[in-house]
Amino acid sequence: SRRHRLYREGLNLSSPAALPLRPEAGWLQFQLGISRHGLYPRSSAAALTAPAAPADYSQDEKALLGACDCSQVVKPSGVHLKLVLRFQDFGKAMFKPMRQKREEETPEDFFYFVDFQRHNAEIAAFHLDRILDFRRVPPTVGRLINVTRDILEVTKNEVLQSVFFVSPASNICFFAKCPYMCKTEYAVCGSPHLLEGSLSAFLPSLSLAPRLSIPNPWIRSYSFEGKEEWEVNPHYCNTVREIYPYSNSNRLLNIVDMAIFDFLIGNMDRHHYEMFTKFGDDGFLLHLDNARGFGRHSHDEISILAPLSQCCIIKRTTLLKLQLLAEPEYQLSDVMRESLLQDPLAPVLTEPHLLALDRRLQLILDTVGRCIDTFGEATVVANDTRQPQSPAEHRAKLGT
Repeated sequence: SRRHRLYREGLNLSSPAALPLRPEAGWLQFQLGISRHGLYPRSSAAALTAPAAPADYSQDEKALLGACDCSQVVKPSGVHLKLVLRFQDFGKAMFKPMRQKREEETPEDFFYFVDFQRHNAEIAAFHLDRILDFRRVPPTVGRLINVTRDILEVTKNEVLQSVFFVSPASNICFFAKCPYMCKTEYAVCGSPHLLEGSLSAFLPSLSLAPRLSIPNPWIRSYSFEGKEEWEVNPHYCNTVREIYPYSNSNRLLNIVDMAIFDFLIGNMDRHHYEMFTKFGDDGFLLHLDNARGFGRHSHDEISILAPLSQCCIIKRTTLLKLQLLAEPEYQLSDVMRESLLQDPLAPVLTEPHLLALDRRLQLILDTVGRCIDTFGEATVVANDTRQPQSPAEHRAKLGT
């Protein structure tokens, strides 16, 4: 088919006989199944199999080494180690190793922009995103890998090979080459060879499915002092509403969805968001890079809800889901607990983090309630109930 041909060309697989691309490969089915309504259908979520081919640095580390031009989407920070693991069927997944134990909370004195990246937060964020029916987080699973067998012995990247070492405790460790925290003090280590991590499915390449990276209107200050306008101006949303495309599309409602999602996981690090260009201004926002979520279960960062509290709008479908998950028989913590049991690294979240979801959900509903009391339900709750789709509309996918 035309879509398979495009993917074959994007992967430089010009000879099907020499390098067969299996149409049933899970990663390919995931990428071809992306539509204007989400990254995957409600009825399924792509599974990731264990890596069985070479490992390499992610685009972030490569950009810092001058090995590639990743300026279109990737904003390399050089603070956290991520690797690309490739499968024998040509699929790829982003591997984020365990940096913080589940029972540990982020220290109170940590700024959000120097916080750890947590592999279990990536996994839990995917499950929450699916429960909320947003379907904007790429499928993510936990894996226990052997860093010697699955990375060191198969990688062809000489720089990556050079950063492996044996710790004083006889554990196999490695770190990233970059300007900041990438040295032996910040290495990740197996025990002695085994290491937990998250595997996130790759989105289609930018040549096949172009994406935009757009600054979040509610971006935070990434310095030790100073405030952004939204942090000091309670009427900031009035300014945003006058700016295209927030003035005449669903973009602002999608920003509110993203804020609700981030508040539930406690993620303060949403400085940009991405969108597929094919789906236009009303396309969904991709909820990528959630590893700084689930850091502090004992604290609810209300400022994350600023888009909701300042704009006082929410999709009806989103509100109905939240109200359902607040009911005792469908309590969010219970649904999450059951969903996360399916992951190979279960338990993914500790009990305090699960219970924090219920508490934060109620805070969201309280915020919506205050908005309705002030402006009325007709103004606050946007009716986004979908109309019946035409066959052509239903088939609108990335590869067509």
